[in-house]
Amino acid sequence: MDSNAADISDLKHQLKERLLTARSAVSSFENDASRAVFTGSALAVVLAESASDVSVALAWANSRNIPVSIRGAGTGLVGGATAFDSGLIVSLERMNAIIEISPGDRLATVQPGVITADLDEEAQAHGLFFPPDPASARTCTVGGNIATNAGGLRCVAHGVTSDWVAALTVVLADGRILRTGARTRKNVVGYDLTRLFVGSEGTLGVIVEAVVRLESLPVGTPVTFWAEFDELAAAGAAVTRIVGSQTKPEVLELMDALTVRAIEEAFPSGMRIPRGALLVGQTVGRDAAETAQAILELCRAHGATAAAVAVDDALVEARRMSNPALTARGLKIACDVGVPVSRLAQMFTGVAALAERHALEVASVAHAGDGNLHCKVAAPDTPAGIAAADMLIDDITRLALSLEGTITGEHGIGQVKHHELPWQLDEVAIDVQRSIKLALDPRGTLSPGRAV
Repeated sequence: MDSNAADISDLKHQLKERLLTARSAVSSFENDASRAVFTGSALAVVLAESASDVSVALAWANSRNIPVSIRGAGTGLVGGATAFDSGLIVSLERMNAIIEISPGDRLATVQPGVITADLDEEAQAHGLFFPPDPASARTCTVGGNIATNAGGLRCVAHGVTSDWVAALTVVLADGRILRTGARTRKNVVGYDLTRLFVGSEGTLGVIVEAVVRLESLPVGTPVTFWAEFDELAAAGAAVTRIVGSQTKPEVLELMDALTVRAIEEAFPSGMRIPRGALLVGQTVGRDAAETAQAILELCRAHGATAAAVAVDDALVEARRMSNPALTARGLKIACDVGVPVSRLAQMFTGVAALAERHALEVASVAHAGDGNLHCKVAAPDTPAGIAAADMLIDDITRLALSLEGTITGEHGIGQVKHHELPWQLDEVAIDVQRSIKLALDPRGTLSPGRAV
């Protein structure tokens, strides 16, 4: 620590006021929104304003074997952006320019610190939109979305972030700058390095610029709909039927009664609190109204006790507030898993059984259309209480795997879920991933011990 602190004058000389070393300033960058606990002290924060700043910082850290954490908006939920003791923090929040919107190519070129909703708003001014739509779109960044391969509310219609990334500029661990992909619709030259870095969680390089694809705005006014169910399993079965039908919802979200109640208590929106679950969705395009009615009929046929079209999109906006609402209620230990949509009803039934077995309160909310489930557990703020909640979270994750699912659908691995990797990946898969990490970061300075 002492030698690094003395040597940091060289980095300060190159970055000047863009390097923070005062403890009071550094501490505010050391944690993210996850439950990962950081107890050390980071060396400094780089407030990067260009690819050159990032290159200088990584080369400096690499040559001295100093661990580096990469931070966007700090909204991550798996501890991927928390600091390392005596490590360097690279913050990308100042790299927040929308460099170009190209309507003819349906592309946008952006820096990593651009807020996701801001890019979508700018694209809409050109008759386009950016499909990736995490619930935290108003606070999370495009770079963070790419680093974790984030999902969101519109995944059922448009897929995850990787489906919308055309090209990247990445600073490697040793400071070299790599450019991947192309602006063309087709590109089959060499390995697909772009997708390699999407979802790599800062372990292979730092994304400093991205060319992302945009989509044309649908014609007409979106139609929001809702359906109430007395049982979560019935709601899950309805979702399976909807996804397997000819209907194409833009959004299809499911919240259990506890989640709806928490949202109404924290952010009143007029939602009816169901006995079991509330399904909220949206349709777009010229046939939006007709499609919404078809989906409502499917809901009624599969046990909905009430179902109707909403007057506006307030329900969708309320769904975005589920995480802060549940956290405010004391449900703080969370997981993110995915199952095939056909297994969603089994997953909900299994989670309820596990909650009863562990005698803990669990709230569930899902991007139902793609089988991505988020569960939050209430736990006393004591070591024993948190350990008990963690045991339940582990059991929920194992349940998802038993249903041919995955340990994470969109939040990533970070450090919170790192112990779960062997549950899903065999030795060969883990070895291959770590071999790629070793090839690109042989000294292991980028986000060590995370993601892979």
